[in-house]
Amino acid sequence: MRGGKVKKSLLEIAVGAAVGLINGLLGGGGGMLCVPLLSEVLGEDVKVSHATTVLVIFPVCLVAAVVYTVCGHTQLPSTYFVMAGATAGGVLGSLLLKAAPPVAVRSFFALVVAAAGVGMIWR
Repeated sequence: MRGGKVKKSLLEIAVGAAVGLINGLLGGGGGMLCVPLLSEVLGEDVKVSHATTVLVIFPVCLVAAVVYTVCGHTQLPSTYFVMAGATAGGVLGSLLLKAAPPVAVRSFFALVVAAAGVGMIWR
């Protein structure tokens, strides 16, 4: 049984490394990778995967934000307004996650990912 725990821990570390790499490289997007990895690879419930992703991404984003800011890659004045809106949206979204059925959460996530992908292709 101990070997199974070690294997799961190593898999969790690998998932985290992949998420951090994508988030650091692209300035975001780690959450888009984290959700399916948590639910499909690690077998977490879809709602748990979404909620855990926010917690996982927070320190990754914080570190990346400091590095980007130090390197001069951010526009701080406009950032404050976006942060205010994102914070309000985050509160609303977390309340909606609690009330939404798992199939609706999974479907909405798939639509958002697909729309993002199509939008990037057409640019």
